[in-house]
Amino acid sequence: MKSSSLPGRIVAAVLALSGLAAVFYNLVVDNMPKGEVREIKEYEVWPDEIIELASTLPVQNGGRIKPLSTQAGFTMLGIHGARSMKVIGKDGEEHKLSPTEWMLDTLFRPELAVQLPTFRIDNSNVLKSIGVEVRGRRDRYSYKEIEPGIEKLIELAKTYEKIDSKKRDPEQQQVVDLGYNIRNYESYLSYFSFARFGQQISKEAGQQLDLSRVMEMAPRIMSDIRAAQAEGRPVDAPVRFLLEKVLDASNFGKFGLFMLPPVESEDRIWRSAGNVIMDTVTGEMKDPATAIGDIKAMEAVAQSVGDKKQFQEKLGELHERLSKRADNRGEYSRIGLESAYYEKNWFLYALVLFLMGSLSAFGMWTMGGSKAGKVLSWATVGLTAVGLGYCVVAITKRCIIMERPPVGNLYDTIIFIGSTVVAISLLIEWMTKRGFALGLAPMLGTLLIVLARRYELGDAKDHMDPLVAVLRSNYWLTTHVITITLGYSAGLLCAMLSCFYLLVRGLGLDGGDKDFRRSLTRSVYGMVCLCLLLSLVGTVLGGIWANDSWGRFWGWDPKENGALLIVLWTLAILHARLGGYIREWGLHLASVFTACIVAFSWWHVNFLGVGLHNYGFTAGKSTIWVFYGVMAMFLMFGAILRYLDVHAKALRSQVKEMPAGA
Repeated sequence: MKSSSLPGRIVAAVLALSGLAAVFYNLVVDNMPKGEVREIKEYEVWPDEIIELASTLPVQNGGRIKPLSTQAGFTMLGIHGARSMKVIGKDGEEHKLSPTEWMLDTLFRPELAVQLPTFRIDNSNVLKSIGVEVRGRRDRYSYKEIEPGIEKLIELAKTYEKIDSKKRDPEQQQVVDLGYNIRNYESYLSYFSFARFGQQISKEAGQQLDLSRVMEMAPRIMSDIRAAQAEGRPVDAPVRFLLEKVLDASNFGKFGLFMLPPVESEDRIWRSAGNVIMDTVTGEMKDPATAIGDIKAMEAVAQSVGDKKQFQEKLGELHERLSKRADNRGEYSRIGLESAYYEKNWFLYALVLFLMGSLSAFGMWTMGGSKAGKVLSWATVGLTAVGLGYCVVAITKRCIIMERPPVGNLYDTIIFIGSTVVAISLLIEWMTKRGFALGLAPMLGTLLIVLARRYELGDAKDHMDPLVAVLRSNYWLTTHVITITLGYSAGLLCAMLSCFYLLVRGLGLDGGDKDFRRSLTRSVYGMVCLCLLLSLVGTVLGGIWANDSWGRFWGWDPKENGALLIVLWTLAILHARLGGYIREWGLHLASVFTACIVAFSWWHVNFLGVGLHNYGFTAGKSTIWVFYGVMAMFLMFGAILRYLDVHAKALRSQVKEMPAGA
């Protein structure tokens, strides 16, 4: 670009810094309620070997087999609002706890776990309503701090739950959410309670027996019960007392972790400890010997918590027992890969690189064609390319773990669109070598990964879980969904390029360089064409899939209508351009509006609550309105610029027509 105006550069600098500040706020400030790091004097960190063993314990959750670290991560994200927690331990040092460490504490050291700042509270009125002392409007609280008000909380949650979810106010919704989180957390706290101290076998104090031993006695106990029933007499009091204790133990371990693989290969449902205990005692377990062995192994782990070396040994034995059985069933092969995937946090590294690339791009635009500008240009290329590489590796790993294409749900499409937008931008830069696409690439990557992280936090669900029934087809996911999603990428990119055009023209950053403007306009035109092609092909493929699945090609479903809107709008742009109805300004203004249509088709239809493509998404409703508002501001800005440009040309024309000396 030619030299640009100083005021324009200053405004651009303010806008860029404001954008980065907004990203920082979303990433750090908004996700970290105020409050000091909690000090727990008795707390000791877990050795790395124990954490590694626990991380790769297989569990069944959300319809699939996954590592314990994944279940712990999403449970912690939903309750705590983050995948890490800081505490000060007995050594006086600050420690950052991972989800696996937090889960280990919850399962095996409940006396410490209840002191951890587990629950994120965004509205202190929720705690005030149940009689709990508050520290500020937003903070994190431990179970022990909330415990005095739990009874009142559950009572309120049951009352508010009767209200339609769309009619609850934010405070009522948070009460319901906190009630669910408390009950969910309690299921983990009590899960191993059956294994810690054994079971009392009579009303006399001191008579304890491991539950696994009671399970071995189950045939004799059930025989006594059947004999009493046959004779028409009541069951003996000691037997009745023991059964009550077994029932309590079963209920405590019934939920939370489904970590015991069945022996029968045709049985796809894993059991919790409570399920196994009850089925064995009642005689319904097909292989009681294996079940008893599992409970013995769990008891050995729970009873060795005080000795870390012995605990590691017993946990290793339990790990070996369960993972081997899972592997024999063909359900363990990807556990290690998934555990490592979340531990690496690929998208966070990509986000950091894109942020650095955005700063470098801003410097590149500021320095222009100078030597420093060229150095910053190469730095932008490097940082953006490496960030894209991290995204590609992460998406590839997700595909291997999920055994499906990378576009099965809304979260998948955010990271996929983010990666493809960056890749297409780099390709445009390679063809044009003008700097505008290179600068946009890391910025768009940053914004979309921030959106993905915000959505993941709001939804707090494992997005690798099996798809809804309508999407369970790898062939159509690969053909229809990837094609239509690439169309979204092209549509969003053409809109962002046009937004850039409006900013450059409005702030005078192009220095009147018409070649630069034409290059940018040609890029937008090409993206509109690509968007039309991909959207049209994707829509037709979707119709074929719908005909195959539902017996009709078209049903005026909101998702189908959204895809059709993209096709019709891009067709209208191209016809208006070819017919001379719109030129450079008109093309860019129409292109900006394309972003709203794409956002509606991609994101907004999921919140309408109707249609076969409604997949029940709940997070991110406010984001879409913010996006529409930003696009509306760009359209207003562009319309004003166009008006001023027309009048400026008219004024220049009048000046030229004035006679000399007038």
